[in-house]
Amino acid sequence: MEALKQCYAITNELVELLKGEAEVDTEKVNQLLDQRQACLTLLTSPTTETEKKIGQALLQQDKELVALLAKEKQSIQKELRSLEHKKSSNQKYVNPYQSLQTDGMFYDKRK
Repeated sequence: MEALKQCYAITNELVELLKGEAEVDTEKVNQLLDQRQACLTLLTSPTTETEKKIGQALLQQDKELVALLAKEKQSIQKELRSLEHKKSSNQKYVNPYQSLQTDGMFYDKRK
């Protein structure tokens, strides 16, 4: 019962952290996910009605957590693509002739 409550509390904290509008602290999220994983391994099948209710609430929170983590992943991927685009644009601005090939030769076909 204690592991179930602890897992529920950690999942709730994760959901609240990811719902916040401010930038998410990835170290804190990773730490909470590790704690949650440790709690999940300690869970056993529910025996009482309260455990079943907490388990159902935990499943609902888990669905919400998965959606929020997917949204955060997309946000990070978008930032990475933007950063890569800025990096390549800056490189083209600093050295505009870098991508030009100078290895070609001209062959005159006339005899």
